[in-house]
Amino acid sequence: MKSLTKEELKRVSDCKTTKYYKKGEVIFDEGESLHGVYCVRSGVCKMTKLSANGKDHTVKLLGKGELIGQRSIISDERTNLSAIALNDIELCYVPKDQILTNIHENKDFSFDVLQHLASDLKGAEDDLINMAQKSVKQRLAEALIYVERTFGSDSNGYFNLVLSREDYASIVGTATESAIRILSQFKKDGLISTSGKKIKIEDDSGLKRIE
Repeated sequence: MKSLTKEELKRVSDCKTTKYYKKGEVIFDEGESLHGVYCVRSGVCKMTKLSANGKDHTVKLLGKGELIGQRSIISDERTNLSAIALNDIELCYVPKDQILTNIHENKDFSFDVLQHLASDLKGAEDDLINMAQKSVKQRLAEALIYVERTFGSDSNGYFNLVLSREDYASIVGTATESAIRILSQFKKDGLISTSGKKIKIEDDSGLKRIE
């Protein structure tokens, strides 16, 4: 939104609304037609894809400042992912027509949107490469580093974002039992420590060397 003029920002502000979702609530389902774009004000949501075996695969996690649903609005297609609140989440909702009007009228805003979409595409390509070329251990190690880097840690070093073992399994594309087994091995090797569901990285460089 930084490329919008003051007048355009005012128009967006005048029409936006705030939406709240509790942990586990569905923001929208795969295959829905969206009528606006969401921006995360607080909390975290996960974007999931239903696989052929009926299980949800977590494609990405979105936190404060991230946009949700912009690709579907611009392409005028139904959503290919579901959005689910990982914890209590507050979203800013902007109607579709307001976004499209600014895309048509403001070249800088259009360019920023294109850059954002290109970044999302690169991320999707990187994920495909990781799934094809890296082991489950490597992917899980990278997921732990990503969660710490993106969402931070508390004063004791534990991740601010608490994910279930099932969530980690979904992120790296493996069975929950496999994720639990690998995390236990990481703990045994002194790479991480845990307190209930909370995780703390003890050896960042060690995780990066996982093969």
